[in-house]
Amino acid sequence: MTMSIDVNLLTGILAIIGGVLILIKPKLLNYIVAIYLIVVGVLKVLPYVT
Repeated sequence: MTMSIDVNLLTGILAIIGGVLILIKPKLLNYIVAIYLIVVGVLKVLPYVT
């Protein structure tokens, strides 16, 4: 049995984690947004590359 993660579920989880981290430490906002954009971009482009 293989476990597959839906992209929408993953982006939702990342958004929740990012929001909590920003509330705890607002100076992390720039890094969290940058990492989030990179991860979402890679996940959206990946199906077209492979």
